[in-house]
Amino acid sequence: MPAERTRDRTREHAPPVAAARRRRLRADQARQLADLLRHQVLTGGFPRGVLPLEDALGADYGASRNTVRQALDLLRAERLVERLPGVGTVVVGEKYRHGLDRLMGLAETLHEHGRVSNEVRTVGPVPAPSCVADRLRVPARADVLYIERLRRLGGLPLSLDLTYIPMDIGAELLGADLENTDVFRLIEKITGQDLGTAEITLEAVNADAHSAAVLQAPRGAAVLMTERLTHLADGRPVDLEFIRFRGDRITMSGQLRRTG
Repeated sequence: MPAERTRDRTREHAPPVAAARRRRLRADQARQLADLLRHQVLTGGFPRGVLPLEDALGADYGASRNTVRQALDLLRAERLVERLPGVGTVVVGEKYRHGLDRLMGLAETLHEHGRVSNEVRTVGPVPAPSCVADRLRVPARADVLYIERLRRLGGLPLSLDLTYIPMDIGAELLGADLENTDVFRLIEKITGQDLGTAEITLEAVNADAHSAAVLQAPRGAAVLMTERLTHLADGRPVDLEFIRFRGDRITMSGQLRRTG
């Protein structure tokens, strides 16, 4: 009798379980299709910025109409595409490609997309927190120059940059044109050296209330957090940055090589 009851319960739950598995499978397929379409959206793969009709996308990618619709819903949620009556699905969002192949300032990196403007929100000496002092190789609690800038491209907020610089360099930055010049260029001019290398870490974090307000992003929205420690050519660390990029406006790209 217990075995029969178990079989009865298994048959009773079989249809809902199977339906749930089908939904999961369809969601997986939609996410996979969204990844493929996102690449084409961001690289100009659709002429005139108009996506093919749903039936054509389904035929091209071997996907059902429901899967195509769910994939497009994901891209709409990312504000990359929108559906216009009488037109179809069109590209409405743009992400700027930030290369990871060379050490450059933001204005240098994105110059082909327009002018990067800097709103200097805070600048001045602060006692270095121990973790900052260690990274910049300065005495604990020694003054370092702290700079907070909101950076815009095309008038739209793109990143919030928090920068720490040793005071022997930072003192000369206090009177510099931080609104129109990348800090990298100023450091090279002050030190008479080229920048050499940088250690970089990328991760997604949720925007805190302050960052969200400054970047005009929803509170709790995912932002791309970049931590970068930049060295002069002689190896001295001179620039520690914590940069919060709006994730819907930037994409990181680079070329990696495998060596044996």
